[in-house]
Amino acid sequence: MLIIRWQAPLTPTREQLKILIESEGLEPFEEEYASQVKIGEHRHPFGEVRMVVQGELLFNIAGNQFLLRAGDRVEIPSNTKHWHINNGTEKCICICAHRPV
Repeated sequence: MLIIRWQAPLTPTREQLKILIESEGLEPFEEEYASQVKIGEHRHPFGEVRMVVQGELLFNIAGNQFLLRAGDRVEIPSNTKHWHINNGTEKCICICAHRPV
């Protein structure tokens, strides 16, 4: 698991995050979660890249919990158990991509 915190004073736009992911040769797609929506524990046969555009997501990856906010990025290795919840009051928008193994 790799977490990268956005450090600049201005958070990136949806389009800027898509361009960042595309520059890695990945195909970005968007996901939205209403407030209090939880995606239960699961795993994927591919790596997952996720960047938050708006709102926040509380993640649990292999027992480690952390909060992602606008601009933050997480990379989850394939076959790693994880879950996440939008525990904020506004919807959460993410730009995601699958990284082939």
